[in-house]
Amino acid sequence: MAKCEVCDKGVSFGIKVSHSHRRSNRTWKPNVVKVKAIVDGTPKRIHVCTRCLRSGKVTRAV
Repeated sequence: MAKCEVCDKGVSFGIKVSHSHRRSNRTWKPNVVKVKAIVDGTPKRIHVCTRCLRSGKVTRAV
């Protein structure tokens, strides 16, 4: 589960290049955490990236 439910940030793909310039596929996963947040007035557990948490797009439930 590497997808933010707020900004829809997901896995991105690219190529890892070694020192000898051999190329292989790799993935970058976003930093996604499962938090209890207020969604439509009710607390709910959602997967959110830490960028959305830090910027204040998500209000956490206590």
